[in-house]
Amino acid sequence: MNFEIILEQSDEGGYFAYVPELPECVGQGATIEEALDDIEEAIDLYLEPGMDDAAEDEVIFDEELFIDEDLLESCAEWGYNA
Repeated sequence: MNFEIILEQSDEGGYFAYVPELPECVGQGATIEEALDDIEEAIDLYLEPGMDDAAEDEVIFDEELFIDEDLLESCAEWGYNA
C-alpha cells in the first residue's frame, strides 16, 4: 500500500510531514530524516489495528510532489524512494 506524503519546511525550523489520505497521520522533526521516520511510524500506528501486513508497506515518495530539490536529494540519500 502506497501513500502520498507531503513534506514541508516549517517557518520556525524543522520539517512537517502529513498524509492527505490519512488526515490523522502527521509527523515532524528537526531534520528531514526525523520527519520522514516520524510519519512512517504514524502510518504504521494508524494502520496497525486493521492491517496484518502493515510492516511490509513501503512508503514511496513521488518526485513530482517535491518543489525543493534539496529535500528530494536528501530523501534519496537516506534511502527513501522517489
